[in-house]
Amino acid sequence: MEFLVNIRISWPEGMEPERKESISEAERLRAAELVDAGHLVRMWRVPGRTENWGLWRAADPTEMHTIISSLPVWPWMDVTVHSMATHPVDPGPAA
Repeated sequence: MEFLVNIRISWPEGMEPERKESISEAERLRAAELVDAGHLVRMWRVPGRTENWGLWRAADPTEMHTIISSLPVWPWMDVTVHSMATHPVDPGPAA
C-alpha cells in the first residue's frame, strides 16, 4: 500500500544545537534503513521550510504509523498521511 506523507518539523525553542544535530543524524540513518527496507520510496523538501512530502510504502495504515513513529524526530513532527489507491490511467512508475 502506498502513502503520501507530509511531515512538518517544529523544533523546540532553546534546543541545544548539538542535540538537534545528533537527532538529525539519527534521522538520516533511520531514513536510509527505511529506504533499504522499501518503505521510503521518494522524498521532496518544501523550499524554505522544515517540511517535506514523501511517498512511502507499508502493508497497511498500522504499519505506516509504526514506521513513521520510529523516526527519531517523531516527537517534534506534525504528520499528515494520505493513503493512496491505484488509478485506472496511472502510467506506472517513472522510468
